[in-house]
Amino acid sequence: MDTARLSRYVSGLWDDEIVPQLVEYIRIPNKSPMFDQDWVAHGYMDAAVKLMETWARSKLSQLPGATLEVVRLEGRTPLIYIEVPGQGDDTVMLYGHLDKQPEMTGWAEGLGPWTPVRKGDKLYGRGGADDGYAIFGSLAALLALHEQGIPHARCVVMIEACEESGSYDLPFYVDHLAARIGSPSLVVCLDSGCGNYDQLWLTTSLRGMTGGNLSVQVLEEGVHSGDASGVVPSSFRILRELLSRLEDPTTGTIKPKELYVDIPQQRIDQAKLSAEVLGDDIYSKFPWSEGMQPVTRDLAELVLNRTWRPQLAVTGIGGIPPLESAGNVLRPFTAVKLSLRVPPTLNGAKGGEFVKQLLEKDPPYGAKVSFTLEKDGSGWNAPALSPWLEQAVSDASQNYFGAPATYMGEGGSIPFMGMLGEKFPKAQFLITGVLGPHSNAHGPNEFLHIPTGKKVSMVVAEVVAKHFEQGAKG
Repeated sequence: MDTARLSRYVSGLWDDEIVPQLVEYIRIPNKSPMFDQDWVAHGYMDAAVKLMETWARSKLSQLPGATLEVVRLEGRTPLIYIEVPGQGDDTVMLYGHLDKQPEMTGWAEGLGPWTPVRKGDKLYGRGGADDGYAIFGSLAALLALHEQGIPHARCVVMIEACEESGSYDLPFYVDHLAARIGSPSLVVCLDSGCGNYDQLWLTTSLRGMTGGNLSVQVLEEGVHSGDASGVVPSSFRILRELLSRLEDPTTGTIKPKELYVDIPQQRIDQAKLSAEVLGDDIYSKFPWSEGMQPVTRDLAELVLNRTWRPQLAVTGIGGIPPLESAGNVLRPFTAVKLSLRVPPTLNGAKGGEFVKQLLEKDPPYGAKVSFTLEKDGSGWNAPALSPWLEQAVSDASQNYFGAPATYMGEGGSIPFMGMLGEKFPKAQFLITGVLGPHSNAHGPNEFLHIPTGKKVSMVVAEVVAKHFEQGAKG
């Protein structure tokens, strides 16, 4: 393989075609179904599919025998399925998604979720990095191999449309397409993060997630606070007490031992190494308010907190009026949306049921308490890398980043990985991505770091080529 030639090809394709395509993709407000219940009527998801389908079809002539189908199971989000013939008996699966998180507030002046803005190496807007670039990066890698006549195994590319809602449609597509997919021996996922933009980062684990809506009701309607306070317990105070069953309000530590697992020693060692590589960037990448500080100065502990320990976030609130319209009323109810990240090897469904029982049992003062589960995704812990893949990753990182590869767990969730790990227990996994410092996926000012997108595409090309070489050796 001529790595310099591959770099030129991929970089040119990104500059000439992929970045312009991502600019148009960012304009489409194709929010995941959880955030747009009328997604079918709005048509934005179909628009995003059409954009990607059109570009991908324009490239199929350069991949002899390649086919593309937009698969649509009734009542479900669509899925783009591409097959690229190869040599040998092995299969490589390349995965990504095209649905987006909602707008979020707080975008800087001149920026917005559906407003693509290029500033130097950064392309701002919702979804470019999470995960619109995946189909383009995957095909760029395969096109680069064909440009040099380098053989590879058969490849299937799957781009789903409800990952940000928990990938609840994906199992049905995997079952529907099982005979066509086969048994991949290598799975490539481009929907993860990177600790910095200086080297290749491989994701070794993903946390699971459970959560839902917790509601506490004390009255049928609001009443004068001067009349009721001291007599009627505040729904907010009861809710705060219930949350304290789950989380220590002083430290943020999750209390129940049932939500923890034993962390493998290898992951602890990798966390320490990541802490050495990243230093204060582990926490300084966040847009802190002046005077704020992290929960601890122990950098390795911060990595483990983020990747292997349960953590709670309150992501929404109901029953509370905005400040400008808040009268002196003791409100009838308070509700919050809870997002609980759980360790990679904890069963998400069992964790969710445990939390539900914990919060609903013995409600203070007999309040009406309900916890409605919305999410129950388990996490994923990567199998040990085969020697060939470890070497391929190391070589590719040096070739395109000029630095060694680094390994670290991610705090987020990709439900598809756990599913694939169960279905294909002998597969090897290459999980990486472009979500590095300040890229702020799901939040305001999300951006794609274009040079990293290019280099990740190059890495995928080289690893897919090395995968075929290994297969040829038996």
